[in-house]
Amino acid sequence: MKVTGVERIVIDVPFTERQKRITRRTVYNWSVLELCRVTSDSSHVGWGETIVHYTHQRVTDASVNHVIGKSPAALLFDDGLGAGLQMALFDLVGRITETPVHALLGQQVREQTPISWWCSHASPQDWAAEAVDAVATGYTSFKTKPRPWWDVFTQIAAVERATPAGFKVDLDPNASMINAAAAIPIMQRLEERDIVAMFETPIPQTDILGNRQIRQVIQRPIAMHFGSPPYITGLREKVCDGFVINGGASRVLRQGSLAAEAEMPFWLQLVGNGLTTTWAAHLGAVLGYAIWPAISCINLYSHDLLQRPLKVRSGHQLVPVGPGLGVKIDESAVDRFRVPEESLRDGIFTRSVPRLINSVIYQDGSCIHTATMGVGLLRAMEGQFWSEGVRVESWEDDGSEEWDRLYERLQLGPVRDRWQGGRQ
Repeated sequence: MKVTGVERIVIDVPFTERQKRITRRTVYNWSVLELCRVTSDSSHVGWGETIVHYTHQRVTDASVNHVIGKSPAALLFDDGLGAGLQMALFDLVGRITETPVHALLGQQVREQTPISWWCSHASPQDWAAEAVDAVATGYTSFKTKPRPWWDVFTQIAAVERATPAGFKVDLDPNASMINAAAAIPIMQRLEERDIVAMFETPIPQTDILGNRQIRQVIQRPIAMHFGSPPYITGLREKVCDGFVINGGASRVLRQGSLAAEAEMPFWLQLVGNGLTTTWAAHLGAVLGYAIWPAISCINLYSHDLLQRPLKVRSGHQLVPVGPGLGVKIDESAVDRFRVPEESLRDGIFTRSVPRLINSVIYQDGSCIHTATMGVGLLRAMEGQFWSEGVRVESWEDDGSEEWDRLYERLQLGPVRDRWQGGRQ
């Protein structure tokens, strides 16, 4: 049993129409995937995938050269190979041995795993529309990215009106609530809503005292990325109720086992399309405390690249029982979305940064214009965090001199002004 070849295929899978618009501000490059097609001397084939501009570890030429001619079974737990290649080797070995991937990972503890819908920061109307689609597709929970440039209370109210009783929302501010003093009043108001299930990383995870204070007064569970602060420190200081776990197979299994020793739940955050979502199901099948809904972001994509689309029922996906990952790749879809060789640079395809002006508008008519929605904007908003009624409007490049002048100014940083309907 030897690896005889590794083909790396770069594809650009279109997002759904709504997500095309939402992700222009943030994760537009997540549509670019690299598939690994690994062949063996037994004529079996294994598949894996990597989000080129996000996943924890890209596949490299050195990784490919390292596996050629070697037994795939001897390489399964080498996280350094890269996400897509490691996944493909598990798929390959499972197919050769007629064994499902979860049996290669450990002892199965569940036949279906919880999974959540995902959306970046967006208008209340867009969050509500995404939640409606989630419910229609079988999901019962929705992980969102609240930010201080949207009115989070209006966002939650919109989702609440659009969904049935029992639907849940997990809120991930990505540390944008700054500190405990700023975060606690907002979180206390939010946890009054039954729809709010938990919070992830409300403030920087390195702020041990602040996170401990938040956990002491907030009743909803607090999730933090495993390892920050260090595992033992986090347990001793009681900074969170559970974890977010991601990475390669060895890392996920190790961290999942440590979480189990502390009897702390976690969710798997393994972002990608159909193959990655299936891979997460196999990992979740053997990790006893993987009881919070996993995040894969598969709902972003217009096609999951599988011959039989993945199904979600009552917020869970079935763990495949067939050999390998237990799913079949749709090679016609792969060919349709393949990025031409001439568009690759050093084997990588990168989408151009969208030319977009985003205006954060307050109820008093003041606004902050920005070309990006990250740390620079947070700094510009200091003192105006989490205002009710705040919203974002985006101004597409219309070819005007007015647009060009403002856009050039924004390359130096956000600009404060008065809102004039997108024209300054």
